[in-house]
Amino acid sequence: MALKITEECINCDVCEPECPNEAIYQGEEIYEIDPSKCTECVGHYDEPQCQQVCPIDCIPLDPKHMETEEKLWEKYATLTGNPIP
Repeated sequence: MALKITEECINCDVCEPECPNEAIYQGEEIYEIDPSKCTECVGHYDEPQCQQVCPIDCIPLDPKHMETEEKLWEKYATLTGNPIP
């Protein structure tokens, strides 16, 4: 399942550089996450880095983009060109 940034976002700029897949970008009003690039940091870290650094906890799972861990690993492999371990 991809993550999403809610309207509580204060545009503090700390999440965007932490994303190893470059899935976070500045939207019209707040930062947004491209669900086709979000792997919840699977393959890179044990926990989503954007959630770890967000000072206001506004990055929940996105129920509109449900994915199994297997799908997240497949996405990781596609995005990085690395094999699934």
